[in-house]
Amino acid sequence: CQVDLSTLSKEQTHKLEMPLEEGEGYLVLLVTLTASAAVTISDLSINSLEDQKEREEILKRYSPMMMFHNISDVGFLQVKVIRAEALMAADVTGKDSFNFCKSDPFCVVELNNDRLLTHTVYRNLNPEWNKIFTFNIKDIHSVLEVTVYDEDRDRSADFLGKVAIPLLSV
Repeated sequence: CQVDLSTLSKEQTHKLEMPLEEGEGYLVLLVTLTASAAVTISDLSINSLEDQKEREEILKRYSPMMMFHNISDVGFLQVKVIRAEALMAADVTGKDSFNFCKSDPFCVVELNNDRLLTHTVYRNLNPEWNKIFTFNIKDIHSVLEVTVYDEDRDRSADFLGKVAIPLLSV
């Protein structure tokens, strides 16, 4: 199904019942559009913290003088997802005695209700993503979750592994 987000009002939760296009049944979704300007994904070669002007803006935004300006803006977290090594082969394909073991891994990085994904690296047990994820932090007690899945075109993704990192331990 497809949802046109431009028709939904912001800062309000919408309950949507969407019929499936190429199958029977429907999905029930709860969708809330909210301003989350600092939630981004970029290539490792583009690091905004290396820009001096950007660094100065961040230091000003989180200075002691601004501490009570926006109490729900605790800070931000930048996560660099570089690569994975020695992943499990989730797909076995081939004919006769020749089997090709592979995975088509992608990585999901989640913090609270923010969820960002890398691209899929096909037929690779040692993928390199080289991505930077930036999240707003509203609660220092949140947990960052990084999960690796194997993409399957005809069914849901296979779980390959996960790590959960409490922000208090960072």
